[in-house]
This record gives sequence, C-alpha cells and structure tokens, in this order.
Amino acid sequence: MFKNALISCSDKSGLREFVVGLQSKDIRVVSSGGTARFLRDASLEVLDVSEQTGFPEVMDGRVKTLHPNIHMGLLARQGNSEDQETLKKFGVSEFDLVVVNLYPFQEALAKRLPETEMIENIDIGGPSMLRAAAKNFERIAVVCDPSDYSWILEKQELTLEDRKFLAAKVFAHTSHYDSLITNYLGDIPNYHSIAASDPKKLRYGENPHQQAIWYRDSSSTHSWKDAEILQGKELSYNNLLDLEAALRALKSFTDPCVVSVKHNNPCGVGLGANMAEAVKRSLAADPVSVFGGIIALNQEVDEDSAEQLSKLFLECIVAPCFSSGALDILKKKKNLRCLQWPEMLNGKSYKELKRIEGGYLLQDQDSVELEENNWVYHGEKPSAERMEHLKFAWKVCAHLKSNAIAITTNKESVGLGMGQVNRVDAVEQAIKRTKDHHGDKSDFVLASDAFFPFADSIERIAEAGIQWVIQPGGSIKDNEVIEMAQKKGVNLVFTGRRHFRH
Repeated sequence: MFKNALISCSDKSGLREFVVGLQSKDIRVVSSGGTARFLRDASLEVLDVSEQTGFPEVMDGRVKTLHPNIHMGLLARQGNSEDQETLKKFGVSEFDLVVVNLYPFQEALAKRLPETEMIENIDIGGPSMLRAAAKNFERIAVVCDPSDYSWILEKQELTLEDRKFLAAKVFAHTSHYDSLITNYLGDIPNYHSIAASDPKKLRYGENPHQQAIWYRDSSSTHSWKDAEILQGKELSYNNLLDLEAALRALKSFTDPCVVSVKHNNPCGVGLGANMAEAVKRSLAADPVSVFGGIIALNQEVDEDSAEQLSKLFLECIVAPCFSSGALDILKKKKNLRCLQWPEMLNGKSYKELKRIEGGYLLQDQDSVELEENNWVYHGEKPSAERMEHLKFAWKVCAHLKSNAIAITTNKESVGLGMGQVNRVDAVEQAIKRTKDHHGDKSDFVLASDAFFPFADSIERIAEAGIQWVIQPGGSIKDNEVIEMAQKKGVNLVFTGRRHFRH
C-alpha cells in the first residue's frame, strides 16, 4: 500500500507493531533521533533523516527535519511535471505516508515545568511535517493519532476520503497544540484560542433529547475532570453546571462555608465556626429548595456534617476531602455522587465564553471585590459587626441569577430571590422565603445585585422590617430611592459596583 514513509513520534505507543505491519509490505522508512533508535531497538530497518537530507541533526536536535529534501518529498504535487522534475534533479523520493506526533507540551504543562523547559517542549519540525503532508492529502496519508494505526493496517488501500479524514484530524491536532502554546504564553488581543480535549459523552444535556459532551480545557491545570468520584452515578450535564455555580460562590468565603445550589442558583449559603454548623445553616436557609440540590463545602466533610447531609435527597456533594467516617455514613445513599477534589479552591479566574448566533461572547469572570473605601453611606454608618453582615449578603447576592435579591442574617442566607424579570418581584420572592422559613428571626440585611430603579422596592423592604440595604447605586432616580429610605428608616450602602449574572 505504501512505499516511502516518514516517521517521527514522541508518543510511541503502538508504533512498533504498526511499523512491523508496514515493513511486511516492503516499505522504506525514514526516521529521526529517538524514533529511529526506538525502531532499531525493535530490530526494524530505518533510514536516518540525516541520510535523507545529507545534513546532520544540529542544535541538540532543534534542526533535523526542516530541510528541502524532506519537504520536497512532502509537498510535491501529484501529476505536476515541474515538481517531478525537481524531485528527480535533487534525487528525492516522494513520501506517501507520514506518521508524526508532537512533543508532549500538554504533559509538560500539567507538570508545571520551568519556562525554559516549556519552551523546549514546543515542537517546530513536527507541525511543519504534519501540515505539509495534510495539505497534500490527495496523495499522502498522514497519521498523528496512534489509535488510527490498526484500521490503516487492515485496509488494502486508503481512499481519498480516508486521507482527507486523516488530514482534517492533523489540522485539528496542530490547532489544539498551537492553542496550548498560545494560552501558555499569554492573552493576545483580538484573538482567543480554545484547546479542548479528553471528550466524554454525557448521558444527555439539559434535557433527555439533547446530546452533550464534556471536554477538558487542555490549557488549564485545574479541571472538574480532576475531581475523584468516590461514589454514586456518573455526573450529568446539569450536575456539572450546578457544581460550577456552587464552587464559584464557595470561593468568595474563607471561613467554614457550605453552599447549596439548585438549578444553577445558590439556595442556601451558611458560614459557621465549624463545618457542621455551616451545613446546618446552609440547609436551613431554604429547606424546600435544597431538595435534590448540590452541596459544596470548603473543608473536610466530617461525620457530623455527613449525618446532616444524609437525611436529605441530594444529587452531589463536593469537598476537598471526606473523613472515612463521613463516607461510611454517606455510602448508604447509593445514588448520591460524592466528589473529592483537594485542589477545588485553587483555580485561577478564567475567561467566560458563550455562543450566540454566528459568533461568541467572551468576558472576564466576575469577581466580588470588597472596595469598602469607595462605599457611600446614606443614613447610619454600619458598625464593624454590621459591616460583616453586609459583606456576606453582598457576596451571596453576586452569585445569584439576575434580577437578584439576597436577605441574610448572622452569616446565613434566609431569603433569596433570583432570576426575576423585575426587581420588585425579586424583593417579594426573597421576603416570602424569609417569612416562610425564618419567621422567628430578625436583624436582616438585604443586598441587591443592581440599583433600584424606583422607590417602590424600598417601601416593600421597609414594610418587611429590614433596615439595612446594600446595592450598587447609579440609578437616575437614586435621589428618590434615598429620600424614601430616609423616610422609612432604611440605611443604604452604595458600593458603586454591579453584579449582574445572566
């Protein structure tokens, strides 16, 4: 099937068997450096690249295949008399098979090697050979994936469509490789590269009739794919979205914290002196909505915490670790997914990408920074204790879908209103949940993710007995809102920063 092959592989899995199969068909093999040694050690006949080029490998192997005697054999066009004359003039044979994969840049990235070593893992000759051969797929079969070896050997002859498929795979492979390098070196204005790998087909997407695939961001060393599923069913598309929402909210707090999420919204956030106390507050925040939810904890799940969690129907629990006693308790809930991820809180901020018709939207991830020096107070200035309550409410509200209102007390959420088409409805929703589940409590503070466009929400907040409100400000009717607040005895804190989440 093939007469003249060029082979250079960093990943040598399955390579020996593939070349044995090729040479049984009487093929000439040209290879370089470590690949040539690997094949010779397997007692296979190989011609060194330097014999093909008439030039030695130099600069510690940085320059070996970048030579006209290689690339003429790759780029010569089928049926082009001028190209054929050039090959004849320089004594170069056409390659009809190219087997190349690249320096392991992704593996080096995972090891977090020093920059000098990372640079040496940037392959130059490999992508050049692959792209040249793929461009010439009309007559060359180019292979970059070891999983293709077996079916290629089984075929008597590759069709044009086979070669076209292999060429497309090469361009996907080199594009992914280039994206890894681009993202490692830094953000480039006007360009955004995505390096997606390790696809996993999920049972379905948001709904059973939708297909879904879960990819790893190859450029990142921090991924949900690194979480260990200690027990329970496979993760679903919706599980992953809810886990991400829980983790984002959890990262806003350093004290023992538990975040309960339902349908991509926190429904309960609790801080405590220990995890058991934080769990109690988070679950009590909205005991109706938490049913079938996701729970994220920022410290070890201990036995007391597991005992509380085991009394509910939950989809997932994620934490940095679980005690053995906690796992003994939770394993009775066979379908409950327990994820252990020691590095869950260590990820860096990332760019958010959304697809729209014919394009993409890209933005920085929102961050809840407490710039208290820029806060403006209308009414009483909060005490140090009150300030902590306001900060807590502000952080919780920032992680709710807009329009959003968060009512909290004593480091626990008590009434969350989110995803409403107007702010009055969000206020009403939050107040109702507070009354339904926490009618015996008082000393509430309220946070709004964006300004109040009218004074009517302030009237309703005052009727509910809430005297402290934190919001961005910035409405053209701020003066009316301030005036109503002063009339009703409501203290306002303007942060100057909005936290919409669509």
